Amino acid sequence: MKIKNKLSDKMRCAFFSLGSKSSQWTYEALKKFFDEVIHYNLKGVEISLGGKDSNIFVDGKPIEKNFDCVYIKGSYRYSTALRALSEAFFNQAYQPIHPASFDIGHDKILTHLVLEKAGVPMPKTYLFSNYASVKSFIKTAQYPLIVKLPRGTQGKGVIYIESFAAASSFLDALAQLKQPFLIQEYVETDGIDYRLLVIGEKVFGYKRIANGEEKRANVHLGGSVGRIEVTQELKKIAFKTAKAMNADICAIDILPTYKGPLVIEVNLSPGLQGATQATGVNLAEVIAEQLYRNTVRFKDKQSKEKANLFSELGISLDGENNNKVEIISEFEFKGNNVILPQYIAKACRFKPAKNYKFVVDNNKLIISDSE
Repeated sequence: MKIKNKLSDKMRCAFFSLGSKSSQWTYEALKKFFDEVIHYNLKGVEISLGGKDSNIFVDGKPIEKNFDCVYIKGSYRYSTALRALSEAFFNQAYQPIHPASFDIGHDKILTHLVLEKAGVPMPKTYLFSNYASVKSFIKTAQYPLIVKLPRGTQGKGVIYIESFAAASSFLDALAQLKQPFLIQEYVETDGIDYRLLVIGEKVFGYKRIANGEEKRANVHLGGSVGRIEVTQELKKIAFKTAKAMNADICAIDILPTYKGPLVIEVNLSPGLQGATQATGVNLAEVIAEQLYRNTVRFKDKQSKEKANLFSELGISLDGENNNKVEIISEFEFKGNNVILPQYIAKACRFKPAKNYKFVVDNNKLIISDSE
């Protein structure tokens, strides 16, 4: 059932995901707001690079790019494809995540550097340029420690190290693999962390409780969830983090410590099952509505910018053009048909289902009213 009293004209949304249950919820919610929603499986996406434009294929078939909103979700394994896919739609459609954020958000080292620059509170973290420095550090470090590999989600790539012997053995293995990593101080929180889900100007939060001896509080690792109060302090940190990541939708993992809340990770493709259970809110619908409203704002902004541009050029989009104006633009081809840019069709007062006279003279095309 479509939402009544929509904010704008007919709008189309492309949703790319790996088809999880959370993604299915989001897809169903998007259909309540957008006139057309196409759900593409990220595993079948191919991108042809080169030339003036990127061509996108899904399961070998080309797809159109005339969408008003594009929402892309996927794991770190697809980070390069996510970036390329997002770049293909950049500035053509509203996207809640900036293309470059897919590189940053799926690399813990880059994420840490970006958040540190933005002044986001985080646990004390160390990045070493050579293995000798690491060996020296772990001899005098206070244990336990957390070692983080650059990539991994759902708690993967995060290793709890409880002694010098364990650290030495593990780091020896990493040295052989030439794998970069971060070492982070361990902060005891009794196996509890907070997850804050930022959706536009709203923040929803819940706590995750680790299962048994497991130190990581991820739901995918058997953890449970519970309610929390999202304080103003937590909201401030959540918004600052989302802004630094250039993401309108993301999840932020936080340790509630005696030092105050400390951000430990950002997830650009958060699951909704644990969050929905803990908050009691239909978060898929909140996301869908936020995407719709931001798409309306995006389109309105584009229309105003276009109107201002053509006003400066002396072009009226209502068709009242008394002066000769030259415009350099590209045509869009759909099969054997040529699609004129909308602003040219408006400026020339072209109407659908009306006959026009076409004259080709010395490689020039002249279009006039047939009446």
